[in-house]
Amino acid sequence: MTVAFVGLGSNLANPQQQLLDALHSLTEAADVRLLSCSSFYQSLPMGPQDQPDYLNGVAKLDTSLSANGLLDLLQSIEQQQGRVRKAERWGARTLDLDLLLFGQQQINSERLTVPHYGLAQREFVLYPLFELSPELILPDGTALSVLVEECHSKGLRVVFNGADVWKSVTGSV
Repeated sequence: MTVAFVGLGSNLANPQQQLLDALHSLTEAADVRLLSCSSFYQSLPMGPQDQPDYLNGVAKLDTSLSANGLLDLLQSIEQQQGRVRKAERWGARTLDLDLLLFGQQQINSERLTVPHYGLAQREFVLYPLFELSPELILPDGTALSVLVEECHSKGLRVVFNGADVWKSVTGSV
């Protein structure tokens, strides 16, 4: 089994429900066990500013899938929830699931880059990831805490706390 971290984001079609549905889909997936999930954070869009704010979070899971197998699952969930891939970079979307970390592996293929290429600069990834694993050391030896200290929050704010997210997804505390 490999511990993986998945970034979740949405800014269309009831973003909170989109993220909860994605987490629920992960709990039902074969070869995946959801371990924890962060609070949901509201963040400003990275790209064009004429779109709604995003809701972001991070899920920690255990999986027996390969990194590419997990990516296939994530893309399948996105598609089931109405994700349409457009040429526009950083545009509005119903759901965005990014494989952030896959154990301590470093992967750089045509299809997949792990750790996720933008992880170190994105407050909407770093803060929820830190919430789940404050002692995390990235595959290159960098402490997550150092990245969080160097990254301004840019107005990021919690809108749905992690305990309530977990309860909504699993039905337990």
